[in-house]
Amino acid sequence: MTTDVYRPKFHFTPLSNWMNDPNGLVYFEGEYHLFYQYHPYGMTWGPMHWGHAVSKDLVSWEHLPIALEPDEHGQIFSGSAVVDWHDTTGFFGGKAGLVAIFTHHDQDPGSERVRERQSLAYSEDSGRTWTKYSGNPVLADSRFPDFRDPKVFWHGPTSQWILILASGQTVSIYHSTNLKDWSFASQFGEGEGAHIGVWECPDLFELPVDGDPSRTKWVMLVSIGNSPEYVEGSRTQYFVGQFDGTTFKNDDEPEAVRWLDAGRDNYAGVSWSDIPGQDGRRIYIGWMSNWKYANLTPTEGWRSAMTLPRTLELASRGDQTILIQKPIAELQRLKEDGYVFENVEVEPGTQLLSTFALSSFQLEVEFELQTASEFGFKLHMSESSETVVGYVPAKQEVFVDRSRSGNTGFHADFPGRHAVQVLPQHGRIKLNVWVDACSVEVFAGEGEAVITDLLFPQEGQSGIEVYAVQGTAKLVSLRLSQVASK
Repeated sequence: MTTDVYRPKFHFTPLSNWMNDPNGLVYFEGEYHLFYQYHPYGMTWGPMHWGHAVSKDLVSWEHLPIALEPDEHGQIFSGSAVVDWHDTTGFFGGKAGLVAIFTHHDQDPGSERVRERQSLAYSEDSGRTWTKYSGNPVLADSRFPDFRDPKVFWHGPTSQWILILASGQTVSIYHSTNLKDWSFASQFGEGEGAHIGVWECPDLFELPVDGDPSRTKWVMLVSIGNSPEYVEGSRTQYFVGQFDGTTFKNDDEPEAVRWLDAGRDNYAGVSWSDIPGQDGRRIYIGWMSNWKYANLTPTEGWRSAMTLPRTLELASRGDQTILIQKPIAELQRLKEDGYVFENVEVEPGTQLLSTFALSSFQLEVEFELQTASEFGFKLHMSESSETVVGYVPAKQEVFVDRSRSGNTGFHADFPGRHAVQVLPQHGRIKLNVWVDACSVEVFAGEGEAVITDLLFPQEGQSGIEVYAVQGTAKLVSLRLSQVASK
């Protein structure tokens, strides 16, 4: 019997068994496609397939049959998908169709080494069935045992396809006119950013700065695999700079590190391809887990969820350009009853929300700093357990503390407190908090800081409360909304 106590109401999960990285994110003919790393025969990582689901709104998903299965070239590791609008591949008889670009993973028959090569598959029926290219693999480099996770996009100014993929602790960039024949363009990463694990799952895209289409910069995402000596486990960094079709140049000093998410459970995220220009958004989703404990999380019958889909934007903050993340607008339609509180003085012992017992909800809140040394919310409360989402004015720090969040004993590195600096604006702090059956996602300020954490509350943990420590904080506004599945 499958127990769904931790099954999210508004996050994507597989119907059953193991899931990890999102793959092949593409929009075509009114549908968002979500492929994902999938082991259909077990609850832990195993021979990789591409699972598949589609949605018209990124909120309600239809599960489809497995898209790609292992073959004579190996397992089907991560990759991307694009619309070949002008049939540059010749796969579609002059029409448009979907092309997937993915990593084949196997063992070199001539040695004990892992071998990773890039291959193609194509679909002429909106992604329902796939044909693997007879010329696979199309790209290999024996220098790198870790040579994977291709992200492909069309670069208009140079009229060519660009492929970026992880190559050890760098990324490599290639050119093609037909998705089949690739030439090396450049490499980025040596001495740049963080190198605390193998680089994986890159993405590269252009965004306007402060919404001004005449001012653009390029964003590169790079996920970093788990290394035992780092308690954070797997996580994602990003770079902001310029890309001319061949070379990416980082705006920051090489040693600077920017983390996409200050939590522990947002990894291998990439963005959707081919979202129509009239929409204009860059939409991202990540795997909501961490390689430290991904195989051990206490779900039954299924394992792993995706983060909320988020829009990515660039904004000026002083002399820096930073990445802004916001939950997609479509999620608003899932909100049900709303309870509004305004201008409440919060002090030790305040019991503003003691009558509420919810497992899936959203909090939109604005606090005004006063004398409290710490303030915020306690979620999934019981007499012995709670998850704390708070702010410490002296440190200008938003945090999630899941040390006493419920079921935490499956891995020593799961309990903990995860924090990020957020400067108050005009003496106030805004938080947008989305809580589901097994997760919390905190978007602070305008989305300039995010904490994504898994939680596994036990039975009876459904209380909510606002709190303050050693003084008062003014709750300028609070909207508490139940969130239901669609």
